[in-house]
Amino acid sequence: MSGAFSESKAKPGQFFRLRPDARCRGPGHGVLFENEQDLVAPPRLSLRPKGGGFPSLPSVPRLVHVPANGPLPEDLEGGFSGYWLVSERLKHVMQSVDPDAFAFTETDYRLADGSIGPAMFLCDVVRTVDALDEMASEVLIEVSDDFEAGKYYDLAGGAKLAFRKDALGSAHVFKLPFNGAVFCDRTFKDAVEAAGISGPDSSGGLWFSDAVSS
Repeated sequence: MSGAFSESKAKPGQFFRLRPDARCRGPGHGVLFENEQDLVAPPRLSLRPKGGGFPSLPSVPRLVHVPANGPLPEDLEGGFSGYWLVSERLKHVMQSVDPDAFAFTETDYRLADGSIGPAMFLCDVVRTVDALDEMASEVLIEVSDDFEAGKYYDLAGGAKLAFRKDALGSAHVFKLPFNGAVFCDRTFKDAVEAAGISGPDSSGGLWFSDAVSS
């Protein structure tokens, strides 16, 4: 099922899918989540609870860089028991532009020699908005009782997405209820680039893909 695509509503350069940049990076970062299993509450297999955010933690998440596993982390890395790992300067941008979109918890991040590394935080996008303009988007919409929410937005194969600004209001970063992908607007992307985190020479670990043209 797909809606009729309307260029008048869905224009390139307005909204972007945001994810960790795993393009052409080899094995990725070399950060090990040392005490993950001590923090995960059974029967969950990852630290992040189903509803998102952070559970009460018995101790601080302990991370260490292992050079044999890969390079130092960039400003955004994925794969930390359901969370992103973000630098202090990216956290500052996130909180400055859209503080209600994110939740954070501090980590004990150590370098390979055991010394304290730069401040790093686990991060979760905690805002969900039913903001997709289905009629103005080109996206496969699967409707089935097999999905917990009753339907699912399949973004594979070059979906072109338009969003209802009336539903978003002042939100700059958000998830959709029928897909777990993270999206942001031009304001957030520009703020990340203005902070020197992401640009043409280095992504800083952030991958912005246009919601319309990609």
